[in-house]
Amino acid sequence: MDFAASLYLTGAEIGLSLTAFVVLLATAWGSRGVARLLTIVAVAALVGATIFTATLLDASLGGREGVAFGGLIIVDTFAALAKILIYVATIACLIMTPSYFARHGEYRGEYPALILLNAVGMGMMVGATNFMTLYIGLEMSSLASYVLASFSRSDTRSAEAGLKYFVLGSLSSGILLYGISLVYGFAGSTSYAGIREAFDGTGLSTGALFGIVFILAGAAFKIAAVPFHMWTPDVYEGSPTPVTAFFASAPKVAAMALLVRIAFEPFGDQADSWRQIVIFAALASIVVGALGAIGQQNLKRLLAYSSINNVGFVLIGLAAATSQGASSVLVYLFIYIFMTLGSFAALLILRDPEGERLTSFDDIRGLAVRSPALAWSLLILMFSLAGIPPLLGFWAKFVVFQAAVQADMVALAAIGIAASVIGAFYYIKFIKVMFFDTPEGRTDYRAPAGHWLVLFFSVLAVSPLGYFFTPWLQYVSDAAGLSLFGIA
Repeated sequence: MDFAASLYLTGAEIGLSLTAFVVLLATAWGSRGVARLLTIVAVAALVGATIFTATLLDASLGGREGVAFGGLIIVDTFAALAKILIYVATIACLIMTPSYFARHGEYRGEYPALILLNAVGMGMMVGATNFMTLYIGLEMSSLASYVLASFSRSDTRSAEAGLKYFVLGSLSSGILLYGISLVYGFAGSTSYAGIREAFDGTGLSTGALFGIVFILAGAAFKIAAVPFHMWTPDVYEGSPTPVTAFFASAPKVAAMALLVRIAFEPFGDQADSWRQIVIFAALASIVVGALGAIGQQNLKRLLAYSSINNVGFVLIGLAAATSQGASSVLVYLFIYIFMTLGSFAALLILRDPEGERLTSFDDIRGLAVRSPALAWSLLILMFSLAGIPPLLGFWAKFVVFQAAVQADMVALAAIGIAASVIGAFYYIKFIKVMFFDTPEGRTDYRAPAGHWLVLFFSVLAVSPLGYFFTPWLQYVSDAAGLSLFGIA
């Protein structure tokens, strides 16, 4: 494929990169008040990237996949769908951000630029077909994330979150890179197709197996899977709430898509070698996430453990090691980002009359009396996260368990279903506190329209009305799952 075609296939990343550079220049030369205008520019660029990627998705569904820059990046159904999810989540987080920082005058133009560069890195991650491309995209996303976590200069907790994320994130990147170097040493290639061909019919040596273990360990940190989850509660609590919403949605989708592509493309023939690791991480994440959330009083820390719990369910789909398993992962991620974005939008709406954010269970006591709309919205989101029918969160869990059963992993599905009951406890605790406890204090619900807009669409998406879109989502995700098995 020629250079012009490669530029076209990566048009979304190129457009977002150029927009980020323009935003940075405008920030350097403009006044502080220009930040909100630059946010609008960033949102417009992300909308354009989403529309452009949708055209590539339509082309890939028609069998017209493309490989860019000599096989470094692929644009298939899986990559296109993952990018759309990433861009949609990023747009929602940007919409909710400016008003959060406005009270302390901390919002600056660097924020939308960092978000855009983060989106570029995530796009490279999900479309990479070479470990070098993957690592470049991963580091671009990670470095921007470290700065975002510590963006609130007046909050020492934000600085602490950024430092913890940087130290542990650097360690995980080193582990991942060491694993890549081991695999390269035994396969003689960093391309996914080359690695798969090198190990085809020969099996894995002990050194190559260690390489896979290190790669999976590095990726497990990025998705906050047990036992590499320890950074998540502290970073989620300390980071500004819009940044936490971003971490829990877009980068989670990108890292999970990265892990799925690594598992199925270069190591697809060696599923028996990595499946046991994934099964352990899945079950441990479900149990540890659920048990860790039970004792939490801070809502952001609880949602951090909830994200760990949800990662476990996603990994059950990956453990199936089939195209249906890959499809179930995308379906779960699609529904998960709406549940997560809606939950954090509700947290951003919660604040006292002085404008201070409210983030504990004490702050939502009797919320059904003070703000019925917000309480009922949270009820729908929490029941959906718990997987209670007829909400769409039930279907998300159903498809991953179905993939495990059809892969003859009935025991894994049964344990996952049983463990999901633990998680229902802390989701139901929300309902108990909001609807049955005595109201305390006062709450101001004059939140910007953007917060209510994200909450409304999130609730609408996970409500029973969301089932109207499931045939299309299932069709696209099935095609994405099959596209992963096209590299031989």
